[in-house]
Amino acid sequence: MKKLVVLTGSGISAESGIRTFREMGGLWEEYDVHEVASPQGWANDMDLVLRFYNERRKQLLEAKPNAGHVGLAGLEENFDVEIITQNIDDLHERAGSSKVLHLHGELKKVRSTKDPTLVYELDGWELKRGDTCEKGSQLRPHIVWFGEAVPLIEDAFEITQQADAFAVIGTSLLVYPAAGLVDYVPPGVPIYLVDPNEIPIPRYREVDFIMEKASTGVPILKEKLLKRFNA
Repeated sequence: MKKLVVLTGSGISAESGIRTFREMGGLWEEYDVHEVASPQGWANDMDLVLRFYNERRKQLLEAKPNAGHVGLAGLEENFDVEIITQNIDDLHERAGSSKVLHLHGELKKVRSTKDPTLVYELDGWELKRGDTCEKGSQLRPHIVWFGEAVPLIEDAFEITQQADAFAVIGTSLLVYPAAGLVDYVPPGVPIYLVDPNEIPIPRYREVDFIMEKASTGVPILKEKLLKRFNA
């Protein structure tokens, strides 16, 4: 079975009502990203950061996977699909995708501020000041903040190097190191880009542009993949 590696970004979850930082009307309209998504912001105002992510979790509880998520899960019938997502929601998993790597962390998880290997599923949507790990330290969102290393990026590079086909869905390819994954796609492997906007991508690669949002673009992607690989 051919391996399809998919890099997804906020665009795919936006169709489920998950607000993004960058789009007009997005979260940057209300918050300075460095106040709520950086180690310095956490040090300066823990309560603001906790409230911000509690709001995001409440929003996620109301959201449902859309046709883009469901379509990617359905591709597992024909391909070995591995999803590398920049999103911190669990909509891929809820849609049925079995292999999902979260580059930037997971909203429904929290971790110790003293020992980052201590990671927990949060019961409910609210993380409060005074919630601690077994070592007694405050719990924080299990999110990769601006200025922090991306622990799983090497795993993502390795997965990408195994691809027989690579798709980019709903991401601007402006945020590194995730955007650099395109450079790890093996020579000769086709790249599909699903996004309604023009996205800069190296033109020396074989790129098939599908100028659609995820919910309508993923079915087109499926048709192209089945035709190419006779799957």
